[in-house]
Amino acid sequence: MSGADAANRAPTHIVSCPTCRRSVPWRPESRYRPFCSKRCQLIDLGAWADGSHAIPGDPQWGDDGDGDPEAS
Repeated sequence: MSGADAANRAPTHIVSCPTCRRSVPWRPESRYRPFCSKRCQLIDLGAWADGSHAIPGDPQWGDDGDGDPEAS
């Protein structure tokens, strides 16, 4: 058995799509991993862009509170 055959027989890890929770195989052919589709990927990106998803903590920019890191 060659190395390529062994790689093809290796168990595939299954992850849940962060958006819809559908099972997604974790392999190179899974184009949008960890998402199941482009749609779920874009829904997640939109949630980060509109502030629905955020990393908790205090902002790391100036004290003026306007959110512009260049203004301080």
